[in-house]
Amino acid sequence: MQQSTTLTGTTPTTSPYDEHDRDLDLRWWAAANYLTVAQIYLQDNPLLREPLSVEDIKPRLLGHWGTSPGLSMIYALLNRLIRETGADCVYIAGPGHGGPALLANAYLEGTYGEAYPAVSSDVAGLTRLVRQFSTPGGVPSHVGVQTPGSIHEGGELGYSLAHAAGAAFDHPDLIVACVVGDGEAETGPLAASWKIPAFLNARRDGAVLPILHLNGYKIAGPTVLGRAGDTDVLGLLTAQGWDPVLVAGDDPAAVFTDLHEALAAAHDRIRDHQRQARTGTAEPFRAVRWPAIVLRTPKGWTGPEVVDGVVVEGTFRAHQVPLTLVREDVGHFRLLERWLRSYAPETLFDATGRLVPELAALAPKGDKRMSASPYANGGRLLHRLDIPALAPYAVSVPAPGVVHHGNTRPFGELLRDVYRASTRESDGGGTFRLFCPDETASNRLGAVFEATDRCLQAPILTTDDHVSPEGRVMEVLSEHLCQGWLEGYLLSGRHGVFATYEAFAMVSASMLIQHAKWLQHAADLPWRRSVASLNVLLTSTCWRNDNNGFSHQGPGLIDIAIPLAPGVVRVWFPPDANTTLSVADHCLRSRDHVNLIVADKQEHLQYLDLEEAAAHCAAGASTWDWAGTETSDGEPDIVLAAAGDVPTLEVLAAARLLRDYVPYLRVRVVNVVDLMGLLPPGDHPHGFGERKFERLFTATADVVFAFHGYPRAVHQLLHGRPEPGRFHVRGYTEQGTTTTPFDMVVLNRMSRYHIVLEALRRSARVPEGGAALAEHCHTMLARHHGYIREHVEDMPEIRGWTWAG
Repeated sequence: MQQSTTLTGTTPTTSPYDEHDRDLDLRWWAAANYLTVAQIYLQDNPLLREPLSVEDIKPRLLGHWGTSPGLSMIYALLNRLIRETGADCVYIAGPGHGGPALLANAYLEGTYGEAYPAVSSDVAGLTRLVRQFSTPGGVPSHVGVQTPGSIHEGGELGYSLAHAAGAAFDHPDLIVACVVGDGEAETGPLAASWKIPAFLNARRDGAVLPILHLNGYKIAGPTVLGRAGDTDVLGLLTAQGWDPVLVAGDDPAAVFTDLHEALAAAHDRIRDHQRQARTGTAEPFRAVRWPAIVLRTPKGWTGPEVVDGVVVEGTFRAHQVPLTLVREDVGHFRLLERWLRSYAPETLFDATGRLVPELAALAPKGDKRMSASPYANGGRLLHRLDIPALAPYAVSVPAPGVVHHGNTRPFGELLRDVYRASTRESDGGGTFRLFCPDETASNRLGAVFEATDRCLQAPILTTDDHVSPEGRVMEVLSEHLCQGWLEGYLLSGRHGVFATYEAFAMVSASMLIQHAKWLQHAADLPWRRSVASLNVLLTSTCWRNDNNGFSHQGPGLIDIAIPLAPGVVRVWFPPDANTTLSVADHCLRSRDHVNLIVADKQEHLQYLDLEEAAAHCAAGASTWDWAGTETSDGEPDIVLAAAGDVPTLEVLAAARLLRDYVPYLRVRVVNVVDLMGLLPPGDHPHGFGERKFERLFTATADVVFAFHGYPRAVHQLLHGRPEPGRFHVRGYTEQGTTTTPFDMVVLNRMSRYHIVLEALRRSARVPEGGAALAEHCHTMLARHHGYIREHVEDMPEIRGWTWAG
């Protein structure tokens, strides 16, 4: 999407905030608080038009009250800011359980009823709104995918600021207001996320406005920052590059006034920074200190102050459901009714149940509503990525298994030109970014630096390499930030890739799980538009991380991804450079998926030309006739299968040994690139049909399967296939160290010699010459053991092996 760099929503906030305006905002806040409490407690009689009865109250009380009043106050005042300035804002609720507050505000804005017409602006709609909250068939307590205006669920704490930054990148007119809870602020990812000023470019990016909400408590105890002094908290944010201000108090009228002033000042400073950067009035490099707000208010504000003689408001006891016995205890019941009526719902909603006109007028119009913003429904902004034809990047393959080439290098060249095609000339922004933890060059993707630099909003030294404030390769030594930035970037309508060392993708594995869950549920919501897929390149893999050793050897993310929603997850094992290109092209064009692309960065033998690679990837798996020795007059005696670049090499070397020693043994070689194809078709959209599966693996022959990851993953996928016990999987078995490449496959018993020995054991026929071949394998394994210890490298026949022999 080619956006203008002219600032919209830049009207200075000079309107006075008088008592009339404040009182209207307080009434909106009361309406939001009322609906929040009603969602937690009520299943009927939503406006208390009848005396409250026990039957009106849900039998199971679920939800979280404590953070909700603060979230709704911020929402109300951001709405006023939007109306006064015309700004585009997205609201990210970091506190984990603010769901009812954001649902209430989306309902008051009218967006919720537009997305869900049954939840209409009347008593019937209100009844549906309160009844559905945290009930079977209803909606969850988090600000989930079902909540209009959300790109951040918040159930797993720590990622709000990362998602906010991702949404702001390359959206020059957007302000992302991100509320950070003080419990969330204790997490590692959130602590790292304060470094956003080092990466946010005022010329081409939007702004992130953090609002650190300190209400003092987590679910059962105090928070670190909640107990810290104001000077220390402000100093923490200042040290990270922010210019924070403090708003604190427990008098609603005073806090509303102060927070309105802080938000207005923050808006004006944001626009001033951007104006200077975009009109050329700023210095060549000027470190921007973006505004931030520290907000101290009581936890559970306006709720019950004391319950059963124990203080609740302002303590951890307000975190969830302050009154837990309302159906059994008369005292709790009366407190609930008093609490609900304290908001005077009869003054907030008219006779039909609609929000009264003077309050309805407080909501911004159309897409300016935060719950209706296209930036929070990124598919509305998504444009097709301009991906060049693959032919110029293809590796020439005159014959299979002869030429060596780095499998990820052509991918880097493709991404270089994707950058070029998707970059705006006006301000250097665009619609594509690569995110990587300081490893772009290490992962052999360095060609992207021919198109752009690493991004850093800091002084640049002459000793730096491809580093500039205008750069758009996002390198930060945090997998959490890389993935969080990319998730926010995708959910707000752009495209990208997260490239990382395979073992350390596990650092952010739970983030991938949460994103897959988001996409799974988004598919069931017609109003949610499709977004670009989350593409994760797993490279520097376990089999070729011999220089780093055991700590860097771990393919566990594959196992994490496989059980997730079949409509979302794809796992790819391209065996060479051209298949990597073909898979990358497919993944970059795809929508609503999580794609794992497992491709090592080192030099590997090349097997398929580009046309063959495209056909192979489209099929998901193929029989490589040129590598096998089966004849047309019967089934193979044994099937050798591989998924992954190193397993492919070992399977081919094993097939060559069988061809040379026992040429009359009928061997079939199968290569699998789409791992999920192994599942039955009823279990995954890519699952191979029964006939195709048998064409590949036969119905009865034993299969020796060399797999990139843990063997259990393949066994898990094969469950439900005919005779899965005939599959004998070799893979990574947690054996690793700093050693040679071939020693890694030996240690994990996936070497060509182990595969041959397994094939001889499992073959339908006992071939003449098999004993000699087995002896040769044992001899070579013994020789290898001594050779690498003496020469500190693999044997020449291993290092120099090609299919041509």
